[in-house]
Amino acid sequence: MLLFRRIDELPPEFRRGALTIGNFDGVHRGHARIVERLLAEAAAVGGKSLAFTFDPHPVALLRPGQSPPPLTTTDRKAELLGELGVEGMVAYPTDRRLLGLSPREFFEEIIVGQIGAKRMVEGPDFRFGNQRAGTINELRSFCDAQQMTLEIVPPLLDGATSVSSSRIRERVSLGDVAEAARLLGRPHRIAGDVETGAKRGRTIGFPTANLAKIDTLLPCPGVYAGRAIHRGGTSPAAINIGPNPTFGEQGLKVEVHLIDFTGDLYGQQLSVDFLARIRDVKKFGGVGELVEQLKRDVEEAKLASTS
Repeated sequence: MLLFRRIDELPPEFRRGALTIGNFDGVHRGHARIVERLLAEAAAVGGKSLAFTFDPHPVALLRPGQSPPPLTTTDRKAELLGELGVEGMVAYPTDRRLLGLSPREFFEEIIVGQIGAKRMVEGPDFRFGNQRAGTINELRSFCDAQQMTLEIVPPLLDGATSVSSSRIRERVSLGDVAEAARLLGRPHRIAGDVETGAKRGRTIGFPTANLAKIDTLLPCPGVYAGRAIHRGGTSPAAINIGPNPTFGEQGLKVEVHLIDFTGDLYGQQLSVDFLARIRDVKKFGGVGELVEQLKRDVEEAKLASTS
């Protein structure tokens, strides 16, 4: 997978191939279906497969403060699309000029002029251009005029509802990380820098890595079973998100206890996959009661990581 931060960096070999455009937040099972068809279309024309996305999300410019935290960072999105087989991704630096292009201008300038796509693959709800005015039917008419093939991939239904980023975001926000993982096709992941904390955990036998600078959506406060990914490999983990009321701390923290791990993580970036929710955050009567609960949490986290 090659990640391009500017469209003028796009090598000539990525022209005349197959293109899909979207936000691809989470790169979930529905996106995987689109990618499957993208790869087939690229192979049919003997060209490259290319995903085009936006960085930041257009909502961040149009309605600052109303854009929800993403499920994935741009780099993680490229990694996941690459694992599915996509050969290149353009993370277009979103600006007012781009958002002001009419559907026809966007098609002619970006899709035809700068990418020169030969085939396109999109979902039925695809919208493009200023105010998202362009519909999938309009895109089809533009493609037909350019003798460009457009394949429309039906949504992936899960029960009566399609698999979508908004549905997954809701499950993560509610702490239902197991259901989010099922819809994603893998666990929801966050990443952050390990910073120095109060170091209270190590004094009671449960040292934690305190994460800062997390750019993606956090599950709601609670204790979770998960898996930590670090330079030395992976470790089962118990994760606490929220305050620490037993010690009178009310600020939201993300504290990760790596089970059976010894080593120094300070200054590293630590990634965490969420496997299951264990319990709510609660205030305990004292350190002894807290320690007994932490022992149970760790055993449950171990079990979740091996199941």
